[in-house]
Amino acid sequence: MAAAIAPFIHHGLAINPLSQKTLFRKLGGNVQLSDKIMVFIELNGGNDGLNTVIPLDQYSPLSQHRPRVLIPENKVLPLSGISHTGLHPSLNAIQALFDEGKVSIVQNVGYPEQDYSHFRSMDIWMTGANSQETLSSGWLGRMLDQEYPGYPDGYPNTSAPDPLAINIGTVSPISLMGNSFPMGISVGNVGEVYDLINDYIEPAPNSPYGDELSFIRAIMQNTKLYFDVIKEAATLGQNLSAQYPDPGQNSLADQLKIVARLINGGLETPVYLVSINGFDTHAEQVEAGEPTLGNHATLLGRIGEAVAAFLDDIQLMGKSDAVCAMTYSEFGRTIGDNFSRGTDHGAAAPLFVFGKKVVPGIIGANPVIPPTLNGSADIPMQHDFRQVYASVLQDWFQVNNSDDLLQGSYSTLPIFKTTSSVQESPGRTPWQTSSHPNPVRNTATITFTIPAAIIRLELMDAQGRLLHTIAEGNYTAGTHQVVLERRGLPAGTYFYTLFVNGMRVTRKLLLL
Repeated sequence: MAAAIAPFIHHGLAINPLSQKTLFRKLGGNVQLSDKIMVFIELNGGNDGLNTVIPLDQYSPLSQHRPRVLIPENKVLPLSGISHTGLHPSLNAIQALFDEGKVSIVQNVGYPEQDYSHFRSMDIWMTGANSQETLSSGWLGRMLDQEYPGYPDGYPNTSAPDPLAINIGTVSPISLMGNSFPMGISVGNVGEVYDLINDYIEPAPNSPYGDELSFIRAIMQNTKLYFDVIKEAATLGQNLSAQYPDPGQNSLADQLKIVARLINGGLETPVYLVSINGFDTHAEQVEAGEPTLGNHATLLGRIGEAVAAFLDDIQLMGKSDAVCAMTYSEFGRTIGDNFSRGTDHGAAAPLFVFGKKVVPGIIGANPVIPPTLNGSADIPMQHDFRQVYASVLQDWFQVNNSDDLLQGSYSTLPIFKTTSSVQESPGRTPWQTSSHPNPVRNTATITFTIPAAIIRLELMDAQGRLLHTIAEGNYTAGTHQVVLERRGLPAGTYFYTLFVNGMRVTRKLLLL
């Protein structure tokens, strides 16, 4: 079993498909996600929010509690249209994105009854659990399990030809664990070429060991089905931005560069996960006598550099309407610093959401810093992290039962701009539609599964103007495919709308 669960390479992609086995009730559902993509950026170790998004109106008490690590007030980066709040001087790239209207900052995000353990707190963030409960499935895994019913049986297929989620790394996170099966795969180094798995699954013994071994082999075989698709996307896709640093200089930029390349290569995967380590800054968070430098400054600079290059890449691809990214960390740091020029495990902290489709600005108020502290003290939570998740589920992915997926009722936050009706009809429908490939060079196959109905399939331009009717008439219940011919249309963004029994759903189509 140790050999079976080890990372392996296939067609140039390092894979570790195994995540934690679980029993979680089937949530049902039969409609796939919208055409949106979200990239989740894990800041592993617990990011110091007070030195990331700096509450200038609280600078006086902060200077008392953080004499060794606080950023000098005259070095804090200002934000356009915002008073009393600024950024760490290493986040100049994020400052520029904020001023362009591509950043939403959510203040003081956490959960009640902070655990303070790295492993337990990250488990809570990845599963969406309360601090007093343990869940064996992830919040993203539950969402994907609902939207792609029956997975992995029958997948990949014409409606869902690509991986449901991709983690850039060698360990599959529990956040992608669904109903007894991982809903995503992990992709490592794109440059190596090995093949450590074959198509044959030898019989497993009739024992608990055999059951586990069969489970592992099933995951590995199912994962292999996606290898050629990923390799093709990595081959076809190109990075268009010149802002990426040289390979090996910034691990987060290297990961986001792979994500952008796969997106440009035509993958319809809605969820990507990347990570950057080093935020457990108990000691030497800053350099002695120069708090603008040090380990934390280096990490923040890498985030800014990586995100700016990634968003530039996405914009040059013409996909800014469909892609957003979001940071998260298991907890923040304490208000007070320690004698090692560091900070200790805390509670709430701000997070960033990046993209053209975010509502720019700051959600929530600066934390209030008391004049005296009980120990190092914590930043109190203002926003439950599951409010952010509910916003991602409802307002970005257009999933309307976030209460079920998050196992509780959480209000959404104004993170994302309202989706235009031409891009996505409100509500959910009891039928499916998708197109492949997307982006399109010459032709695309539009697949839809419907009840017996009179349908109409229309192609529109970016302004919602009807170009032509692709198909219409009486269709029997089941899955149908229609070929869309490019017909000399110029490159750009288009939409196709499927009308079924008075309801409609619209999907985006990109012509290269």
